[in-house]
Amino acid sequence: MKPSLSLLSNFNRQRFRRISSLLTRNYISVNSPSSSSSLPLHSIDRRIQFCGQNHVSILEIIQFQTNPSRNLGTLAEKPTQLSYRQRKLREKSDIEEAFESANTSEEMLKAFRDMEACFDERELGLASLKIGLKLDQEGEDPEKALSFAEKALKALDQDGKPSLLVAMALQLMGSVNYSLKRFNDSLGYLNRANRLLVRLEEERAASVEDIRPVLHAVQLELGNVMTAMGRREEALENLKKALEIKEMTLEKDSKELGVAYRDLAEAYVSVLNFKEALPFGLKALEIHIKELGHNSVEVAHDRRILGVIYTGLEEHAKALEQNELSQKVLKNWGLSSELLRAEIDAANMQIALGNYDEAVNTLKGIAQKTEKDSENRALVFISMGKALCNQENFPDSKRCLKIACGILEKKETVSPTEVAEAYSEISMQYETMNEFDIAISLLKRTLALLQKQPQEQHSEGSVSARIGWLLLLTGEVPQAIPFLESAAEIMKESFGSKHFGVGYIYNNLGAAYLELDRPQSAAQVFAVAKDITDVSLGPHHVDSIEACKNLSKAYSAMGSYPLAIEFQQRVIDAWEGHGPSGEEELREARQVLEELKMKARGRSTNLLPTKASPLPQHSLASRNSQPNVPLNQNSASLIQ
Repeated sequence: MKPSLSLLSNFNRQRFRRISSLLTRNYISVNSPSSSSSLPLHSIDRRIQFCGQNHVSILEIIQFQTNPSRNLGTLAEKPTQLSYRQRKLREKSDIEEAFESANTSEEMLKAFRDMEACFDERELGLASLKIGLKLDQEGEDPEKALSFAEKALKALDQDGKPSLLVAMALQLMGSVNYSLKRFNDSLGYLNRANRLLVRLEEERAASVEDIRPVLHAVQLELGNVMTAMGRREEALENLKKALEIKEMTLEKDSKELGVAYRDLAEAYVSVLNFKEALPFGLKALEIHIKELGHNSVEVAHDRRILGVIYTGLEEHAKALEQNELSQKVLKNWGLSSELLRAEIDAANMQIALGNYDEAVNTLKGIAQKTEKDSENRALVFISMGKALCNQENFPDSKRCLKIACGILEKKETVSPTEVAEAYSEISMQYETMNEFDIAISLLKRTLALLQKQPQEQHSEGSVSARIGWLLLLTGEVPQAIPFLESAAEIMKESFGSKHFGVGYIYNNLGAAYLELDRPQSAAQVFAVAKDITDVSLGPHHVDSIEACKNLSKAYSAMGSYPLAIEFQQRVIDAWEGHGPSGEEELREARQVLEELKMKARGRSTNLLPTKASPLPQHSLASRNSQPNVPLNQNSASLIQ
């Protein structure tokens, strides 16, 4: 029996992992031992299956243009002595069978070398596609995988006609380039694949049932690439499209759909959009409880992400409830490592609720279960440091943080991203204790680690912004400017030009320019900051008012008093809309307006210089402010 070339669509639950699509990790070339008929290389038995979904099975044979008599199995009778032509056909059939029967990439490559002498270019293109898929699946030699992907695309895309095979080859090119960290090239091939699939669907050149799994895979891979390029907001759009395809294909209560909902919830958490994350997290929990029961690991994972979401929404009691329920399941299943992290999360939630003594006792117990130089032990000491800091026990807090740093230094090459996150969290504690030099030093170490991780570009922008703000705060204005300028560009690329975090950075950058007596540059960036905050937060938000106030001061410094007065009047109008809560700010704004009018008439005043608005912690687009990740861990006296 001759096994067929099958493409298995394996939709796994890994958020933003290597989802190499239906042609790579998502559809893996496999042999089909259950096939009852013999299918030669010039046809494909494509069984595209959603993981765990037995009722979904699609079978379509895509025929190549081949000689109908080439397969000797179709001959009505076999002569006792084969002619030269028949011997060649038999040899070709044997080579073909050897290729299709190959289980390893080495066996496939050996058979392919034999095929090169007697198969035409299109047939070799299909074989190249299969080898490329196998090599990309293994992930050990992306350069070799790329060479076969290029051969496949060249052979299959000769006539310029849209086909599903060409879309598959394009997806493989995108996947391999992603592995090689050639993100722009990967993006180009995946976008081509996406356009081709849309065209196939519009022209009905292939069945919707076949197109959807490939399109789903392409969307997931696009999400990977966008994430790796730091463009997480755009990645969300691709992930939402992928989820929509799953919703159309899977049963509404299937486990896999529940996992997809959780993955999207995690993606929203990664950009700190907890409000959008919540309904997807709740849907995942609902499905998994219904299908698997309360004591399943999937339910434990759902509850943990819900704990993160509720913490981000500052609903700490709900977060702690979800965490406790998750811990029960993890204990039942004996998942000690995950349980340890959940216990640390619980301590952080206790700190958020102000239960410092309870958090300390929890962390003391956890510390006894950690190994001496483990990352978990470092996280416990970070949490200890934060709890002590909240209790204003600064000496012991610093001792805890120093111990954590000693452990983390040894892990920089092994876990650079996790260590960077931890350094960033530690720097926040030093910042709280007004130890700004140490905080800046730790952030610079964080930045050095993140700059080597392309997929952490969004975090790089956040950290650069914090360094700039701290330098501005400590009077190191010239040194602050390059960090703020770099942060603005990175954050724009990662989150879009109208993201509120970009507005905060521009506001601080304007303050720096103004302090260096560059009022024209200051006015330009303050204007940008105001446009962004007006769109993202609304014109009456306190930060939008602050941007308007700073713009007035910049025009005043330039001597453009009519414009300065105009924007200061807008500040007054905005504060008047706040009612009693804005009375103090309104009085100050009116006083500034009178001073501006006096200045416009040539009279001296005590007009105050522009001050920078601090970049809030919640605007940092990194996991440092996400309590689910091993960063916001807080503790007390574990120090012996």
